[in-house]
Amino acid sequence: MLASRLIPDLDGGFCRAVLGRARDLVDAGVPAELLTVDPGSAADHDAHRAEFVRRGELDRPERLRNLFDEASADPSWVRAAAHPGTRDPALEYRPVPAAHPVLELPVIAGNPDWHLSTAPVVVLAADGSEAGVLDGFGGLYRAWLDHVLATAPGDGLQSVVIVEARQLGELLTAWDSPAKLVHTTHTAHIGEPYTPDAPILPLWQRWLHAAGAFDAVVWLTAAQRDDVIARFGAGRIDEVLPFGATAVAHPRPAAERDRHRAVMINRLAPGKRLDHAVRVWRRVVDQLPDAVLDIYGEGASRGAIEALIDELGLTERVILHGQIADPDTVLDDPAVLLLTTAFEGQGLAVLEALAHGTPVVSYDVRYGPAEALSDGGGLLIASGDEDAFGDAVLRILTDDDLHARLVTEAHGAARSRSRSAATREMLQMLARVAERPRRR
Repeated sequence: MLASRLIPDLDGGFCRAVLGRARDLVDAGVPAELLTVDPGSAADHDAHRAEFVRRGELDRPERLRNLFDEASADPSWVRAAAHPGTRDPALEYRPVPAAHPVLELPVIAGNPDWHLSTAPVVVLAADGSEAGVLDGFGGLYRAWLDHVLATAPGDGLQSVVIVEARQLGELLTAWDSPAKLVHTTHTAHIGEPYTPDAPILPLWQRWLHAAGAFDAVVWLTAAQRDDVIARFGAGRIDEVLPFGATAVAHPRPAAERDRHRAVMINRLAPGKRLDHAVRVWRRVVDQLPDAVLDIYGEGASRGAIEALIDELGLTERVILHGQIADPDTVLDDPAVLLLTTAFEGQGLAVLEALAHGTPVVSYDVRYGPAEALSDGGGLLIASGDEDAFGDAVLRILTDDDLHARLVTEAHGAARSRSRSAATREMLQMLARVAERPRRR
């Protein structure tokens, strides 16, 4: 499983989802390994591994591998992959690792498509001289994958690389390897106004053009798959495999929950529209003065959200708790989870709330909430309608019968969306991929 980076508390639901999927595959007997390509220090990567193990998200630290750690520990594979060439004299180069460099990476400043550059990556010999070059970051990543597969048990013919980042996937469509490529998706492909015909985000435009080369493309919702097929045709092998969140055995009954408390679990980012939630909570507090909204997450919008909380006089009623390592710890007690996002890939927090029997009020956005709540457990509101959202929250907080019904529905809905069911579906998909000819 190949991701750009996996760093505790940095990428929220993405990190939890990828680690969870890997752990579930391992538990099912699949020798899954996690591969990352962020050029941080080995000490930082060791700290990340230790933290994931502490949280129970990683069974053993060596399962999380990093390209630059391995190049530093044993540079023989990267030196063997180099070919004659020289650095680009017009570019600055950064030695990695800094103390005893094995590589020098071109610095492509100010270019969001830096990963596509074919500017030479310089490979250094043991004495520090230039041993050769690789063709850009793509050449480096492909050389590492070749090394990973060459040193894996067996002959690599049935190896599957599950690519978790579009920036990496588009560099692998011409990879000359017997391995199969499965590409997952994690977010919406459309920009504002997030309708099926909305503008396609630039990175997605390139990726959709190349996606037919993958042996399967995994969507988190049927709605996104259907929108893509309707707009771009069916030139890919499209699979729908949602993440799961296993229901707790005995969720707290409605009568034992804090009836005037709501939670949110998401990054503090503009697309999450936390300003909607804060304005809604001003209205809630006007009717329920003791009501509290606890927000868990961190991000660039924190200052703006704090200012709005102060402006509306909600400093004791809306609490920003910062990052949370384990969302499960805050989902047993609240009356409701709120989701005001403008778009989603699936909305992992909704599934996690349902797993704890916690009802949800969510905007009906692309993609995820409608499918997650199709068996009940929450209320869907037209995207951006703050008045209707506020009405729904107040109904759940004040109507005991409605709340009790939604708690029961939430737990029932979660049982059909367990992590074990998601793993079975993933294994069935991988079996289908193994049976088909390679597409690239």
